[in-house]
Amino acid sequence: MASRRIVERREAHQRYKEDVEKRGKAFFPHAMFHDTIMSFVVVIVIVALACIWYFDADGTEAGVLGPHWTEEADPGTTDFIPRPDWYFFFLFYLLRIFKWPESVVLGTVGIPTILLIILLVLPFIDLRRERRILRRPVAIVTVILTVLAMGVLTWKGATAEEALGSELVEAVPEWAEAQGFADNEVAVQGAQLFAEAGCAQCHVYLGIGSQNLGAPELSAIGQGDRGIEYFKNYVANPADFGNPVMPAYGQEFGGSLDDEQLTAIATFLDASKGPDE
Repeated sequence: MASRRIVERREAHQRYKEDVEKRGKAFFPHAMFHDTIMSFVVVIVIVALACIWYFDADGTEAGVLGPHWTEEADPGTTDFIPRPDWYFFFLFYLLRIFKWPESVVLGTVGIPTILLIILLVLPFIDLRRERRILRRPVAIVTVILTVLAMGVLTWKGATAEEALGSELVEAVPEWAEAQGFADNEVAVQGAQLFAEAGCAQCHVYLGIGSQNLGAPELSAIGQGDRGIEYFKNYVANPADFGNPVMPAYGQEFGGSLDDEQLTAIATFLDASKGPDE
């Protein structure tokens, strides 16, 4: 079988060379000339767009292609959710399907790598000369399923919404009512700080947020009766408790929260016993 395929490939290659000699054009200089002209056109278009952008805009005043510069990004913001470019939306949504830490490697490494390997080895597996669509059902079904899968994942990734800090603050009264600490002013202040500090980017609280990097769900974190002081010290410097992933929030450890704010968040966590049934 293998020898017959090799003979067929050699015969096909010989026929190709004969056809090129009779009717075709050599790669050099014809194809190279065409590629050179097209590359030159692409460069001219890029230069033209750059000139339009440069001369049409004025500082922060946007022209047809945007401004020269915009305001500097605020590294301390809690209302910004980083998102990838549109062509990575399908991978972005895979991370929402495969949760950390048990299966995230499947979404980040496993599935993309397997698909890439299949794409690379396919030309070496399928050596048939048949190219008519109706006679290649497996290939056509595979392409259709791939396009549908990437299209759906891209759409889901583009429309996925994460709760911003300002939106989480609006949920604080609902949290307080569900958890039964509406009369605890310090706990309510801690819940607001929790929402504003971007904690929901890694933690889930009463169904809101994203569970990333192995961060635990916090809706019932206070059930262990560990006390306010424990949570205060933990949030101030998680590294002291064997957690090198979570950043330190205490000012003495390089964080942004003072003692009063740490106490408020600790009170909120301690009061989170799980929603009242």
